[in-house]
Order: sequence, then C-alpha cells, then structure tokens
Amino acid sequence: MRTLPFPTPAAALAVACVAGAVLLAPAPVLGQADELSRPDGWEVRFDRPGMGEGDMEMFVAMPPGWHITTGPSGIFWDPDLTAEGDFRIEAEIYLFDPEGRRESFGIFFGGRDLAGDAQAYTYFLIRDGGQYIVKERNGADAPTLVAWTDHDAVVSWADREEGGANVLNTLAVESRAGTLHFFVNDVEVTSVPAGDMPVDGVVGLRVNHRLNLHVSRLEVMPLGG
Repeated sequence: MRTLPFPTPAAALAVACVAGAVLLAPAPVLGQADELSRPDGWEVRFDRPGMGEGDMEMFVAMPPGWHITTGPSGIFWDPDLTAEGDFRIEAEIYLFDPEGRRESFGIFFGGRDLAGDAQAYTYFLIRDGGQYIVKERNGADAPTLVAWTDHDAVVSWADREEGGANVLNTLAVESRAGTLHFFVNDVEVTSVPAGDMPVDGVVGLRVNHRLNLHVSRLEVMPLGG
C-alpha cells in the first residue's frame, strides 16, 4: 500500500474531530505518518492537466471511510464500485471549516473511461451556503443539467452546532425506471429524465479544490426485485 505525504497540522487535527457516529483515531503524530495510507484500489484524476498527487494534501483510509483534503479539484473512485439498472447511491460527507470558500463536493455515477480522454460521468454536488447542482461530464465538456439551486435541505457550515468542528450532509441518487432522483438529507431536491446521460458505470466522489472532508460512507444498493 502506497503512503502519501504527512498532512498539515490543520488537516491532521480535522481527522480527529469528526463528530457524531463517526469514530476516528486520535490525531496522528509524526511517528504515525506511515499509517496514513492511500485506500487500496482507489484511483484519482485531477481536472487540470499536469496536476499530480504531490499537489494533493491528503487522501487516506480512515475507518469508517476516507479523509480527503484537496489541493486541486478532481475525482476519486474505486473501479470495483459500480451501479447499474435501478439503484440507490448514498454518501455521508462531513465538511470541515471551508474558510469562506464555497467549493462544491459530492458523488458521481455512470463513470467510464475515467482515466482517458473520453471520460464520462454524471455528478451531483452541494456547496456551502445551501445549494446543489447536477452536471454531466463528457470528455472536455461539462454541460449543466440542473443549475445551482438553493435548498434548505443542504446543511451549511454556518448551521453547525456551537463549537462544532464539522457539518454532515447525506447525498443520495436513485435511478428508477428511467428517471434520476436526487436527495439531500433524505429530502428529494430534484429529478431529471436519465435520457442519454451516463448512468450505469463506476461510482465515486468529486471534490473541488481546497476542501477538507471526511466521507464516512459511500455505498450502492440495488432497487426493485
């Protein structure tokens, strides 16, 4: 298993501060650097050509789940995690102090040729301030399916409990009978016809630049008989 560079003190502290049901180890110290390892089998692709893993602050397995502190924006995926037919995808994502940035994060599905020029996937993101968006990636093009939209279901950094170190949002997508349904914290925020967009394929995470997140769960569940 390949290890990544030791995170900055701020990122390391965040790893120890995930609240609620997420139980994490104490903040790592220098002697524990080798224990912060890249999740087995996962791959990363950055949006900007020429960016590499040396530009990423941290992407480590930290049960339950994974801790991601970007650098540049990009996608993160396990090639073995796929969805097809009628399915539900769920992800629990904790946001740490965004320091005033409103960068987006969330999930993608329908992934194919993710490391190639013909990369394709559909993605569902939220950002601090209480908004969501649905977009599609086809090679160099990224058409918008649902523009940035305000919704009270999205929990913002300002909504955290007094003294809280993070806020939790649960994102979900359901593919049912040719329609895609998008949920934030169990509230359906929009739906769109699947049409010709990428639906069946690899499932993963999309994270924009300079964000500090803990993803405690990412799973795919088949729907129907």
